[in-house]
Amino acid sequence: MTTRRTLLRSVLVASIAAASFGSANIAAADELEGIQERGVLRIAMTGAYPPFNFVNDANEVVGFDPSIGIEIAERMGLEVEIITTAWDGIIGGLLANKYDAIVGSMSITAERDEVIDFVGPYYTTRRAIFAKPGNGFTSGTQLPDARVGLTLGETHEAWARELGYDVHTYKGLPELLLELENGRVDVIVNDNIAAILAMQATGQEFVMIDDIETEEFGAGIAIREGNPELAAAMQSALDAMMADGTYLEIANEWVGGDIR
Repeated sequence: MTTRRTLLRSVLVASIAAASFGSANIAAADELEGIQERGVLRIAMTGAYPPFNFVNDANEVVGFDPSIGIEIAERMGLEVEIITTAWDGIIGGLLANKYDAIVGSMSITAERDEVIDFVGPYYTTRRAIFAKPGNGFTSGTQLPDARVGLTLGETHEAWARELGYDVHTYKGLPELLLELENGRVDVIVNDNIAAILAMQATGQEFVMIDDIETEEFGAGIAIREGNPELAAAMQSALDAMMADGTYLEIANEWVGGDIR
């Protein structure tokens, strides 16, 4: 059976191969000075992961992630440019210098840490399985017989493939929820906080299946390797906003409470 490490590395390699390789991928010196000279921190996310990041009716990318990114940038004396991109290529885009950081609810894993560095974590969450009430799926033991919906390129996809489930991949959480509601998948697997809040916001009914592994994991801000000064500046800003109450204000606004 293919191991989780091998599967996730394959996803990373595919993302990297899709990027334009060249001298821009290799940080010859710490990038903080160049970002400060430009005056803008470019951050990436999908814009398809409510309430953490999504596009509102005014066509603005809003949510917990952009609010955290904007606050960090302001404390560094910088403006922010938010770039939306597909999740399965987001690491490749970072390595191709299309943006400076990923502030998009990315799980910190050893496999990812081999090719990128992380600041944080800035929140913690757990994996969970969700079904539509009345569709007959109420236990994790039924997953081998289920059509399992996941976001393409997430760590949950590698987990599901390792276990041999019938995997169906989609671009983001809104599409996952729609597929579950319409019965095109039997269950979806996602970070519990994001899925619960998104379904509560739309009034979508769900059953959470909790008899699987629920190990807590952290979400971090991804940057290119070889940038200790940039990492330190971003971490210092994050620590300060957590200490002075600003983080909690943002968390209360978007997710209804402290998720550190």
